[in-house]
This record gives sequence, structure tokens and C-alpha cells, in this order.
Amino acid sequence: MCIPTPHNEAKKNDIAKIVLMPGDPLRAKMAAETFLKNPKLVNQVRGMYAYTGTYKGKKITIMAHGMGIPSIGIYSYELFKFYDVDYIIRIGTAGGYKGIEVGDVIISNAAYSYSTYAKDIGIKNAPKKLLPSKKLLNTAVKTANEMKLKYHVGQIASEDAFYNAYSVKEAIKRNHNSIAVEMEAYALYANAQYLKKNALTILTCSDSFFSKKQMSSKERQESTKTMIKLALNTAIKLK
Repeated sequence: MCIPTPHNEAKKNDIAKIVLMPGDPLRAKMAAETFLKNPKLVNQVRGMYAYTGTYKGKKITIMAHGMGIPSIGIYSYELFKFYDVDYIIRIGTAGGYKGIEVGDVIISNAAYSYSTYAKDIGIKNAPKKLLPSKKLLNTAVKTANEMKLKYHVGQIASEDAFYNAYSVKEAIKRNHNSIAVEMEAYALYANAQYLKKNALTILTCSDSFFSKKQMSSKERQESTKTMIKLALNTAIKLK
């Protein structure tokens, strides 16, 4: 496939080797304008904004991936395969199960899903549980400790359906005691495994299935800044 791709108008040199990916295009815009020096808009096809700039001297791209496994599957695959990106850190929101409070940071050490995505892209005997890059995971945990953050490390579930009929109790059992649920990490980890790249998911709990608390859209945008700083401080340590 030629560059630009059907979904990304950026030139190859416009995209850094390290990419942070929120689902929401406006969160990508906020993160780039808040944290990057001299951010440049390099993609806006389908409104999926991508900005490249520097953070503490390190070239970094922040690009949205949309909602769900198919969407992140396309964008992260193209970044890894055609733009030669080495690292992708998803920075998203999730629903928390017991023990996870609204606002808590979650570092995913596994993604569990019933999705067929991994099988569909060619991973033989694709497991329901996929793992992130050990290098990224270890670096993020070390960085979170240095930042003195409250955080959780655990397995998350990647569901295909936002609206489903499962009770909370049934959902937890179905998701093999995952600590939170979202909709994208499994596809990101599958692409990284298939293409021999590095991926990690860092999340902010935006709503709790137990306390019934949830953030407004404005609160989600503001509260994710701690997670974004963790991802950025992790990124600058990568080579």
C-alpha cells in the first residue's frame, strides 16, 4: 500500500516512531496542544486528527483511533506496517469493576476478548488473551512509581458491544476477572504481535459498574491528563 493510505494523509516523516492513541479526536487535539511543543496537524482524514510535535525533546505523534476493535485495528495496523511506527500506547477510558474507582489509572498487562480480530489478521491459534510489550509495560510501571501515581496493573476486557445484556456479575465472569472493560486493546495487541511491534494500553476509569459514578464528557477530557503525562513520560524513555 502507498503512503498516504486511504485513512491517513500524513507523509511518512510526519509520523514519529512513538505514537500515543486516544479514541476521541478531540482528546488527541487537547493532548497535543497541552503537552507537545510545536504540534503540527498531520492528518484529519475522517476527522481522525493526528498531531506531531516534541515532548522534552522527543518526537511524538498523538493520533486518534476512533471507537471499537475494527477502528483501532485499521489505524494502528497502518501506523505499524506502513509508517514504520515502533511503539503505540493507547490512552483511553474504561469502565471499572470492583476495586477500581472513577479517576483511577489502569496499566493493562493483558487484554481478554471474544473478538475474532486476531484470527482474522492471520494469528494462528489466536488466544482470547493477548499481552502487551514487556518493555513498554515495565517502563510504564517504573514511570508511574517515579511519578508517585495511584494506579492498578491488571487484565482488561475488550468487548465488541457497548450495549450488552450481561449483568455486572455475568460480565465479570465472562471477562475472566478483568479489572476493567473497554473496546480496543485486544486489536492493538494483536497488530503488535502480528507485526512484531510494541504496544501498551493505559486507561483512566471513567465510570464504575459498582458505585454507578461516571464522568461527564468534559470531566473525561480533563481527568485524562494524568494518564497522558504517564504515557508521555514513558515514551521519552524509549529508544
